[in-house]
Amino acid sequence: MYQYDAIDQQLVNERVNQFKDQVQRRIRDEIAEDDFKPLRLQNGLYMQRHAYMLRVAIPYGMLSSQQLRKLADISDRYDRGYGHFTTRQNIQFNWVTLEESPAILAELASVQMHAIQTSGNVVRNITSDPFAGVAKDEHVDPRPICELLRQWSTLHPEFAFLPRKFKIAINGAEHDRAVILAHDVGLQLKKNAQGEIVVDVYVGGGLGRTPILGSLIKQDLPWAKLPSYLSATLRVYNRFGRRDNIYKARIKILVKALGPEEFARQVEAQWQDWQDTSEDFLPTEWERVAKYFSKPNYLQIADLPNTSILALAPEAEQKSFGRWLTRNVKAHQQAGYVSVTLSLKPHGTAAAGDATSLQMRQIADLADHFSFGEMRVTHEQNIVLSDVEQSRLFELYQKASEANLVIPNIGLLTDMIVCPGGDFCSLANAKSLPIASAIQERFDDLDYLFDLGEISLNISGCINSCGHHHIGNIGILGVDKDGSEWYQVTLGGAQGNQTSIGRVIGPSFGADQMPRVISDVINVYVEQREPAESFAQTVSRIGITPFKERVYPAKNIANEETTHA
Repeated sequence: MYQYDAIDQQLVNERVNQFKDQVQRRIRDEIAEDDFKPLRLQNGLYMQRHAYMLRVAIPYGMLSSQQLRKLADISDRYDRGYGHFTTRQNIQFNWVTLEESPAILAELASVQMHAIQTSGNVVRNITSDPFAGVAKDEHVDPRPICELLRQWSTLHPEFAFLPRKFKIAINGAEHDRAVILAHDVGLQLKKNAQGEIVVDVYVGGGLGRTPILGSLIKQDLPWAKLPSYLSATLRVYNRFGRRDNIYKARIKILVKALGPEEFARQVEAQWQDWQDTSEDFLPTEWERVAKYFSKPNYLQIADLPNTSILALAPEAEQKSFGRWLTRNVKAHQQAGYVSVTLSLKPHGTAAAGDATSLQMRQIADLADHFSFGEMRVTHEQNIVLSDVEQSRLFELYQKASEANLVIPNIGLLTDMIVCPGGDFCSLANAKSLPIASAIQERFDDLDYLFDLGEISLNISGCINSCGHHHIGNIGILGVDKDGSEWYQVTLGGAQGNQTSIGRVIGPSFGADQMPRVISDVINVYVEQREPAESFAQTVSRIGITPFKERVYPAKNIANEETTHA
C-alpha cells in the first residue's frame, strides 16, 4: 500500500499543528463557533448529538495492521473502546472531546493517516473496490489512480469551497463494487484495443433527498487526462452549482437542470483550457505510485478443489465452515489464494460496522498472520483480508471465530448497511440501530437466510441517506412524523452493474411494526419467486403492488400516499 514521502508527512504534520492552534484559540473564545465550524469540519470534526465525532480517512479503503492497531489505541485512549466503519470506507469515533482532538490527529499522523477532507464542501475521501488488485474480474487495478487523485485533490486551492460536498468512486472491474453511479463522479477504468488504460466518466449521481443515478458524459478518456478533465468538471460545478439552497447544491441538481448533454458540452469547453498542459499525469507519476501496489510475495501454489478446502475442518465443523466458505470467501487472481470478508454484523451484539478495540487488534493480528499485514474496508461496512492461502482457511476461520468475525452472512439479509442514526447523529430523524437489531433478531435462522439468498437491506436515519437506503433491495428510511419516529420502506433498489433507486411502497410504519413489515415483504418473495430467482429479480418481475397488499392488509391502498406525510 502507499507510503508517505517527506512531502506527504510534512503536509499532515503541519495541518495537525495548525488545527491544534485553532482549537486552543476556540477554547479561549478567541474564535467564535460560527468561524470555528468550517475549520473543524476541514479536519473531520463534527458536533453530534452527545459529543464530537471525528471521521478519519481510509483512502480507497486500504489499511495496514499498524494503522488498525493505532485506531484501536485511539478508541481506547480518546473514545469508548470502539470505532464505526462507514459506507465511505472511513472510520468514525463518536465520543471525542474538542480538547483532545489535536492529539488524536497527531497520533494518526504517526502512522500516515489523517482526517483531512472527510467533511466540508470539498472533494471527500476517494472510494473504490475493496477487492482492487485481487479480484478475478478486474480489468485495471484502480489503486494507483485512486492514490494519484487523492494527492491531486488534497487541499486543492480551487476546490476548497465547492457549493457542496463532492464524492468520487472508482471501479476497475467487470462488476461494479464501488457503486459508481451513486456518486458525484464515478470512474470506470478499462483498457482499449491497444491495451491502454481509459476511463468512462459518470457525473451527477447521488442519494439523499433527491436520489439520482449518474450520467455518462465522457467515454474512453485517457487515464492521464483525469486531472484536467475533473478540473473542468469541478470548475463548471463551482461556477454554476447552487449556493442559495443547501438541498439543491449537489452537482446532481446542476446536471439534472442543464441536462447531461449540455453539462458535458460545458465541461468539454472548459477542458480545452487544459489540453496539453502540465495539469495531467505523466507516466513517471504512475511509476512513482504503482510500485506501492505491486503484488506481494505470493507462494507459487496450485488452487485447491472445494472438497479439499472443506476437508481442512473436522467433520463436526464442516457445516458451519462450509457456510462461511460459501458466503465470506471470494476467488482470487493468484492461484492458491482467496480473499476473505470478516463480517462486522454480529447478530444482536453490536451495531453494523462497529468494531471494538479488541476486535481491531485481533483483525490486525489476522492480517499479519494470513494476509501480508493489509486489509480493506468495504462499502458494506465489513473488513476484507485480501490475500489468504486456501490451505490456511480453516486456521483463519478458527482464529476469527474467537473474535466473533465469522458470521456467514455476507450478501444476506442480515448483512445490513446501517448508519448510526438518532442514537448519535444530530441530523437524524429516527434511530437506525434498534430497527436493525430487531430485524436481525427476527431473521436469526441461518438456514432460512441461506434459502432466501442474496438480499440487501439498508437503513438510514434521515434523508441524507448515509445508510444508502435508496439502493438497498429493501430500504428503510427514518422520518419524523408529528414529533415521532416512523419508518418508510422502499423496494427494488440495487447496487452494482444494475444500480437502481428503490420505490416507496406507501405510508410509514412505527418502530414496533418494522420486523413484521420486513417479514411480510420476505414472505411475498418466498411465495412469488420462481426457481433460482433473486429477491431483486422477483421485485422487478411482479412490481411492488403484491408487497403493498401484504403490508397494508386492512387498507384500500389504491389512493394511499407514497410518502410519510
